[in-house]
Amino acid sequence: QVQLVESGGGLVQAGDSLRLSCAASRRTFSRYAMGWFRQAPGKEREVVAAVNCHGGRTYYPDSVKGRFTISRDNAPNTVHLQMDSLRPEDTAVYYCAARAASNIYSVYIKEVDFGSWGQGTQVTVSS
Repeated sequence: QVQLVESGGGLVQAGDSLRLSCAASRRTFSRYAMGWFRQAPGKEREVVAAVNCHGGRTYYPDSVKGRFTISRDNAPNTVHLQMDSLRPEDTAVYYCAARAASNIYSVYIKEVDFGSWGQGTQVTVSS
């Protein structure tokens, strides 16, 4: 298990950008694959970005591809989500998630794949 703390959420207008950050507690952070998920009211939690241990492989669903970028700094133990061209439908609570990777290449995209979660940060995009 690793403790995760998100920051950077807020209220923005459509078309604006936000950068979320997630700080991890473990010194073995480089062995963890990371993901960003979001959950809007009345909807299921969904993945918006994922990255492997070393940052060389990423995944984005079509809904955010070209607008969101995930990156990580293994020293210090931080993963970021750069969100550009935000839309009202991006409004949700955003969660950072981590799991110990079975190999350095794996990217995990399912909620059940992750064992550690942050408390979430609210992102609200007004039209």
